[in-house]
Amino acid sequence: MTTTTMTRLLRTPNVLIFLISGFISSIGDFALWLAMAIWIKELTGSSGAAGITFFAFGCGALLSPLGGLVADRFRRRKLLIVVNIVAVGPVLLLTLVHHSGQEWLVYTTMFILGAIGTVLSAAGTALLPLLVPADGLGPANGLRQTLNELIRLFAPVLGAGLFTLVGGPVIAEIDAATFLIAAIGLALVRVDEPKPQRKKHWSAEMSAGTRFIARTPALRQLTIALGCVVLVFGFTESINFSVVTAGLRHGASFIGVLLAVQGAAGVAGALMAGPLLNKYTERQVVVAGLTLALASPLLLTVRNLPAVLAGFAVGGIALPWILVAATTALQRRSPGEILGRVSGAFDLVLTVPQVISIGAGAALISVVGYRDLLLVIAVVMALAAIYLGTRREERIEPAEPEAEAGILAGPEPRPVTGSELS
Repeated sequence: MTTTTMTRLLRTPNVLIFLISGFISSIGDFALWLAMAIWIKELTGSSGAAGITFFAFGCGALLSPLGGLVADRFRRRKLLIVVNIVAVGPVLLLTLVHHSGQEWLVYTTMFILGAIGTVLSAAGTALLPLLVPADGLGPANGLRQTLNELIRLFAPVLGAGLFTLVGGPVIAEIDAATFLIAAIGLALVRVDEPKPQRKKHWSAEMSAGTRFIARTPALRQLTIALGCVVLVFGFTESINFSVVTAGLRHGASFIGVLLAVQGAAGVAGALMAGPLLNKYTERQVVVAGLTLALASPLLLTVRNLPAVLAGFAVGGIALPWILVAATTALQRRSPGEILGRVSGAFDLVLTVPQVISIGAGAALISVVGYRDLLLVIAVVMALAAIYLGTRREERIEPAEPEAEAGILAGPEPRPVTGSELS
């Protein structure tokens, strides 16, 4: 049945065009993301300046609640078309960068692209439920994540290789072209979208996603658990290098081999996520993902190559389970009218702890042994799995229109009908 569902999705023109459009656009973005950091490093000679490229993009991503509001203010398909076209302008500004002293233009562009990404992410998440049947939502998210894992596997090599061959300005032009291709593809998608209802109180509208998550037990518990995990998971950005150099006694460049293993495992994990969601609830898949994932930091404490390879592979498989199940939970439990804002609020809750943990990990790695930090990660993952696993499942029922209006109307929305615990 699962294979039939996925085959049916791939044979549906709307779904296929939607997936391919996002895939093409994301390839350009990932390639540009790495190439810009390399470019700044070459222009300035500073690794710190190169790192600010990623920081600027991350700062833009912190605007996800605003991106969610924008996604709910307009019809999502048309919004995605317009935003993809608008993104061409900032990307082409990068062709004006030629020497040191112009890095501010790269930082500004990356910030803008980070902000634009919040709109694309929220609108894409909100549009997908209108393109697939209810039983196809999990597999569809699994397919999206599979494509994302493929991009993470190949795009960094593609970006670095293209930069060496053609330079930064040409990569910017290529990325601009991918935005246009995505816009053209989305223009071919046919979907019946209701006209969004615009309210007067924009501040209440922007907080609707956060308030909905807070008042929906399943989403609140999921957000708490994953927020805690992300608060320590960012340590791995620094830990991975210590695993390679101090643990395996290899050069730092060997991290590329381990990340390739993780990426290949991520593709496999994403392909498994859809079928799992057809058999189990989103909460059960997240708990399974966390339980499997906690083996990863434990394996990385072992100072031999097979164990470390297994640790990266296990982490690669588990992460897509968690991401796909969490996204599907948001889509199934949120009224379509505010799904963009729910997605934006959820992204923010995960982004802020991640940024904090990356900085904390960089500071702690020189004070605390990397194996101790790995044990901390494993303990937090275990606690998060236990917390979610001991919660009672929430019955899924469609939200009534009146309940949706209640969430949007003012600062005291009433609970959504059908959210009682079974």
